[in-house]
Amino acid sequence: MSGEAAFIDLLRALATDPAARGLQDDAAVLAIGGTRLVLTSDTLVEGVHFLSSDPADSVGWKLAAVNLSDLASKGARPVGCLMNYALSGDARWDAAFLEGLGAALERFGMPLIGGDTVAMPDGAPRSFTLTAIGEATTTVVPSRVGAKAGDILYVTGPVGDSGAGLKLLQAREEQPAFLIEAYRRPQPRVAEGQALAAHVTAMMDISDGLLIDASRLAAASGLAVTIEAIPLSHAFLALHGRTAQIDAATSGDDYELLFAAPEDAVLPAPAIAVGRLSQGQGLCLILDGRTVPLPDRIGYQHHR
Repeated sequence: MSGEAAFIDLLRALATDPAARGLQDDAAVLAIGGTRLVLTSDTLVEGVHFLSSDPADSVGWKLAAVNLSDLASKGARPVGCLMNYALSGDARWDAAFLEGLGAALERFGMPLIGGDTVAMPDGAPRSFTLTAIGEATTTVVPSRVGAKAGDILYVTGPVGDSGAGLKLLQAREEQPAFLIEAYRRPQPRVAEGQALAAHVTAMMDISDGLLIDASRLAAASGLAVTIEAIPLSHAFLALHGRTAQIDAATSGDDYELLFAAPEDAVLPAPAIAVGRLSQGQGLCLILDGRTVPLPDRIGYQHHR
């Protein structure tokens, strides 16, 4: 068990309110009167979630985008957000960060309504937290729990572009620009999430990699999952071909939606079938008709 998973197990003793969903989901769902608020919070840390060399505006955009992606996975409509900001000591960097943040908030209609600022010790990595607030748009708010044996597993787009872009930047390369942009400015599938929410049996976003997140959705639903396809973009294929498809399925930071739906479901948004859920437990990978051994690392995990 990873350090993150062990810590979350301890947190469950505190998070006993039904709104917490047992800490098994991407967001909390809090009923207040006739309104159901969808609440999520994500942190970006320099050197962990973004590179020190990343442009400040792209970091601001990404902070908003990763939170919006969690709202998207619940089919929620964004209504506002709170931000905790560690001042960098560089006023120009801070201003550029806010420019990127503001662009994302305007694009997806999520106003900033409050938060906090703090000063960090000299030399400390930059760190920012955003708490996003949404409103449920369906009677049943999708969760990771609820998939049925026989359901098809889908994603809303290719995986691996962000991970490929990060590797390019780590190698001090700036092309292909499409892959760099996928890493720096992910596009949360907010409209797709709202369209799909009433048609899925379970849904989450892909933040840590297709394989690990598919295994999490299956485990939460008490099922096994078989992945039979790893969708790749033209840009990824042009750079790596299919030889790097396992890397694409484990690198994370994709922020596509991953969802289960009945085999006969008519979906209202574009999606790519990648596998199937079945009775049992565990993850199986079958590509081109052959069972492929799982890699030692099936996705990103927080640990120290």
